[in-house]
Amino acid sequence: MTGAGGSAGGGEGDGQRPPIIVVLGVSGSGKTTFGQAAAEDLGLTFVEGDDFHPAANIAKMTAGHALDDTDRAPWLRALSERIRRSAEAREGLVVACSALKRAYRDEFREAGGPALRYLYLALDRATARDRVSRRTGHFMPARLVDSQFETLEPLERDEPGMTLDATAGLPVNLARVRTAVEHCAGPPGP
Repeated sequence: MTGAGGSAGGGEGDGQRPPIIVVLGVSGSGKTTFGQAAAEDLGLTFVEGDDFHPAANIAKMTAGHALDDTDRAPWLRALSERIRRSAEAREGLVVACSALKRAYRDEFREAGGPALRYLYLALDRATARDRVSRRTGHFMPARLVDSQFETLEPLERDEPGMTLDATAGLPVNLARVRTAVEHCAGPPGP
């Protein structure tokens, strides 16, 4: 997979393991929909990052309060452990989660090793607000979208992965990811 700025990402042995892909972005970017479709398309296991939040985090967001790093710490630990287990088992995985800060992504990268890649679904505030306001059955209220943009640190050039236009449509983005994953594929590891 190419880097966020278009350069080749990753290190030695990337093609020897099934990929661990973290689909990231603000609420409303389509992480879950895209992550599920990518996992199915690539034959990988899908994990919803929101399922790793403690009940207190869900309650806080439902009440309209943004999470801080203290709130996110148990979520990061639990999700990092899930990524680590997949990496150790050489199990391909797609994780949908916000991963808004570089520090969070660095923790995931440490857990996932050289097989881990990021897919950043980028979109503008107005589109995110509109999408979240039309959602039903989700704990994240539209009024928290701005706090996500304030926290967001977009994928950097040295982070392995790629940035996708969240409004480009599922078939277009799936084709880009499939091509990138096939380009990185190599002989199976020992």
